[in-house]
Amino acid sequence: MTTPADDRSLRREMAAAYRSGWHFIDLVSAIPRRGDSLRVTLFGEPVLVVREEDEDVRAYRCLRRPRGAPQMVRCCIRYDMIFVNLDRRDHELVGPQPHTATPRSA
Repeated sequence: MTTPADDRSLRREMAAAYRSGWHFIDLVSAIPRRGDSLRVTLFGEPVLVVREEDEDVRAYRCLRRPRGAPQMVRCCIRYDMIFVNLDRRDHELVGPQPHTATPRSA
């Protein structure tokens, strides 16, 4: 096992290793009403968890780019706990796959 030469390399490698998993944020009871929000920092990135008007809980990555809209982050609730996943590979939308096979006639 090799050790990174400096602290910056270690932080970058640790963030890459842990960023791809699901991480506990808080209990759902922390944002009980519509419009309530919770701001946390996860691996140095600010994440905003909001209870929307339709009662769904969603998470957004707060970007500091000019004119940048917040990016959605995968968010799920299990056993009244909020989990988020910051891995950007998971956010690629997969469209419907075209069917090339024709049905067999009987």
